[in-house]
This record gives sequence, structure tokens and C-alpha cells, in this order.
Amino acid sequence: MLEGILGILHLIIVIWAILSIIKSGASTVAKILWGLLVLLLPLVGLIIWFFVGPKGNV
Repeated sequence: MLEGILGILHLIIVIWAILSIIKSGASTVAKILWGLLVLLLPLVGLIIWFFVGPKGNV
């Protein structure tokens, strides 16, 4: 049961991260690279994106 809840929580966080990446002011190439990082390295990619990823519409 706990694994299912954690899986859904992780999915929600990944979707939120991808939407934030898409909405950011980063270049298209940067958005693609950040998206791949988040998708291919789920936990590590999210942590890296959270601390150094593109921020908002700058």
C-alpha cells in the first residue's frame, strides 16, 4: 500500500516538474535536456532540477 502511495506521489511530482520546465524561460534545448534528466534519472534528476534547474518565466 505504501509503495502505491509513494509511486503516485512521485508521479505527481514528476508531472509538476515537467510542467514547470515547459513553462520556464529556458531555451528549447535546455527544456529538452532538463526533461530528459528528470525522466531518465527519476530521484536524482528531480533533486538536481529543484536546486539548479530553470526558474519561472525569466
